[in-house]
Amino acid sequence: MENSLGIKSNFSQNGYGFQTLRINTAKTFEKIDFTATFKIKKLPSNPFEKTPVFDLQDNYDLIHSLDFKVDFEPFLRKTKFTTLPESSGNLYVFDPALSIFENLQKLNRWVYYFIHFTTGVTHVHTVLQEIIETPNGVCQDFTHLFCALARANNIPSHYVSRYLHQGHGYFGDSQMHAWAEAYVPQVGWMGFDPTNLLLVKEDHIKVAHGKDYHDCSPLKGIVYSHGSNDTKHSVEVLAQQ
Repeated sequence: MENSLGIKSNFSQNGYGFQTLRINTAKTFEKIDFTATFKIKKLPSNPFEKTPVFDLQDNYDLIHSLDFKVDFEPFLRKTKFTTLPESSGNLYVFDPALSIFENLQKLNRWVYYFIHFTTGVTHVHTVLQEIIETPNGVCQDFTHLFCALARANNIPSHYVSRYLHQGHGYFGDSQMHAWAEAYVPQVGWMGFDPTNLLLVKEDHIKVAHGKDYHDCSPLKGIVYSHGSNDTKHSVEVLAQQ
């Protein structure tokens, strides 16, 4: 990470384990530019290869246990953006005859068909009340609804902020994308992309996760300065052969 003023960067770790950067200068300046280049190696993977034969009863007993709820409390919690309106009732209920992984796949499909991908109709402050009343939106709305319904069925879920490899025609591949990770007993955290009806694989590049969009917006920072300021940024994701 470089900046045009040559100021030393100070790194720290936030509560979710992701690296943050801070700079401090007494210099007077009108403009500062940041440049960063990162390389990530992702190998092809098949999510179905690591799914075992599930012990249904033990897994459902686990997610209803007090210890489990305490351990995963932050990602079972309702937030402003993952609270279902009372009028929605039991919008989506898991089938106990199916494994948790199978239920999550069905939820992924349900959200994909429930919301119509439409740009320009929602924004970063849109709540689920609006989405359920008028089911149009973008990846952030798909992900908030998936997380809310997973948590309503006692499954911890991350809101994930990532990049999606361009060139495959996926929704959200031209800007910062979002999808979910849900905790599957016997497996761990697994990624679900309800915007594109996908399980997360090598085309998905994770940047951060949190309880909802507010925890991991694409670029988040605070500028302490005199007067007003404006920021612009661009990101390019390239695949190397």
